Amino acid sequence: MDGEPVGGELLAGGLANAGAVRRRGGVVERPAPPHAAALHGFLAALRAGGFAGAPVPVGPVTGGRERLEFLPGEVAVPPYPAWALDDAALVSVARLLRRWHAASARTPFDPAAHWPDEFADPEGGPLLCHNDVCAENVVFRAGGAAALIDFDFAAPGRPLWDVALTARYWVPALDPATAAETGRAHLEVPRRLALFAGAYALSAADRRALPSVLEQATAVCRAFVARRVAAGDAAFVTSFDSYGGWARWDRLQSWLADQRPSLERQLRG
Repeated sequence: MDGEPVGGELLAGGLANAGAVRRRGGVVERPAPPHAAALHGFLAALRAGGFAGAPVPVGPVTGGRERLEFLPGEVAVPPYPAWALDDAALVSVARLLRRWHAASARTPFDPAAHWPDEFADPEGGPLLCHNDVCAENVVFRAGGAAALIDFDFAAPGRPLWDVALTARYWVPALDPATAAETGRAHLEVPRRLALFAGAYALSAADRRALPSVLEQATAVCRAFVARRVAAGDAAFVTSFDSYGGWARWDRLQSWLADQRPSLERQLRG
């Protein structure tokens, strides 16, 4: 089939691109997002400005697939290794996100491009956010977070929105039952959220707003899953059914609302 990957090393991908991401030497080939042209221009400008924590495009989109620089290192995938769950990893991700936002803020992007809205900040914002800094999208080297990959959901937004989405994955901001699905129920959410905010150097105002933005981001993630399930996306339907459907999301959102006072206290501290 035209555009279908053949040969090369199969790389672990998320639900959307499972089985479709391959490495050939120093190049990664993967399905190109609709906004690839604008994204590739931004990534090239980012590197030219001195930020090495994101891949650069290697050639044009061909057959619906993009070719990007391969960034060597370790990527944590389930079952998550112990090193990906410790405080040092959390702190390094927060610091990498801060560097990404600083570089993004000084790099122009095309505001008229059709940036995806699946995880985009509902309020918009001044810089291009990653919006999907999950464990599978962070490259580690020498024990620290060194680079971000997979910019399929990048879109304009506020830095705080990206912080909330990233914290949701890395703290993780999940109820114990949901966190247990990936062996992370033992992680202390309020303490780790405050640690993440401190490592990022989040302002006092953003610390106060973070718990409510976390709830807003979780609602956006739920809506994304709902659209994928309604569309009959096989990978999402299987995952949705396996993990308890809407009862799981109801439990998570209720837990986050109940935890807000505790999160606010830790963030003030």
